[in-house]
This record gives sequence, structure tokens and C-alpha cells, in this order.
Amino acid sequence: MERIQKEQVVEGLKQVFSEAGLVVVTQQSGLNVAEATDLRRKMRDAGARYKVAKNRLTRIALVGSPYVGLIDLFTGPTAIAYSDDPVAAARVVADFSKKNDKLVVIGGGMPDQPLDEAAIMHLASLPSLDELRAKILGMINTPATRLVGLFQAPAGQIARLAAAYEGTPGAAPADDAPAAEATDAAGAVPATEAVDAANETATEAPEASETAPEGGEES
Repeated sequence: MERIQKEQVVEGLKQVFSEAGLVVVTQQSGLNVAEATDLRRKMRDAGARYKVAKNRLTRIALVGSPYVGLIDLFTGPTAIAYSDDPVAAARVVADFSKKNDKLVVIGGGMPDQPLDEAAIMHLASLPSLDELRAKILGMINTPATRLVGLFQAPAGQIARLAAAYEGTPGAAPADDAPAAEATDAAGAVPATEAVDAANETATEAPEASETAPEGGEES
């Protein structure tokens, strides 16, 4: 390899080590072209990359990088898997190595945090960032969905809910209970359950009711 080519390889590796959220170091022995192509395809699909580089050039690129603690791992037939996501590369490598013993995980790390093989395999079992984002969005959207369901109830039921919750005159009297039960039987949300739902989403309403001035006191 010409000097200029070597310098380009080192610069490319330096960029990888400066940007990656996870680097997994592997030893590969005897992977054929079809297997290596399959591994790289799976890496791309997961948003990760797989690269084979000479150990000497890789060690040069590691100096001064957040992954300098991995230098000692680069002996023998090594290659690196890396990703911005701190899980993606580990997941693909772990899955592939379980099905093909030609690829072995020997360690890796996150920026300034070397990890052994066991830690890499543990990372592979965790949810990806995209999966975590989906779960968080689901948690955020759940209360909004319940609120929409509340305000889709019949208008008369919402009026009784507001009166009961705020404690203002006009709440449905006790002898109206049979009518409310009939509405519940028809499939509407029971008023007591609606009150409970409102308690979760309108915590400031009682304060507004308590501080509102009574009519006729102002001159």
C-alpha cells in the first residue's frame, strides 16, 4: 500500500473513532466473500458499518481518540463494527457470531469507556435508540388519547362531570342517579370514571374554583 493510501486509511479511521457511539472489535477467521457481504448488508440495514483494516494503521488512528483504550485488542485478524447508536453494531455482531463461529467478539467500547466481550453482548440485548424513542412517544401519547376519549362523551355527561368536579351549583341531584345509570348501561363512560380521568388532567381547576370571587361582593 502506497504512503498516500495509508494516510487516507488512517484519516478515515480517525474520523470513525471521533464520531462513533460504539465500536466493537472482532476477530474473523475464514469468512468467505458471501458471508462478509451478508454481514455488511445487515450492518447497513441497522445503521452500522463493518470495516477490516490493518492493525498497525488502526493503532495509529486510535492514538488521541476516545477509543485509545482499545489499542491492545488489535492483534491477529481483526475488524471493527461501529455505529452512532450505542447498541446497533453490538446487536448485529452478536447475532451474526451466534450463527457463524468464524466471527468472534473480543471487546469494544463507547467513547472513553472500554468494554469487554460480556459488556458488548449485554449491550446487544438492550433496546435501540429508535425503540426507546417509540416507547417514550407511546408514554407521552397515552394521556392525550384518554383526554380525547373523555371529551368525546355526550355533552350532558360532560356538563354533569364539570359540575361535580368543580363543586358548583347545578350538579346532578341524587334522584338523577337512575338516568345516569341508564346512560352507563348504553355504553357511555360512567361519570365517576370521567371524574377520575379529569382529576389526572385538570389539577388546576379546583384552585380556580376556590379563588373565584362570589357575586355581589364587589361594589
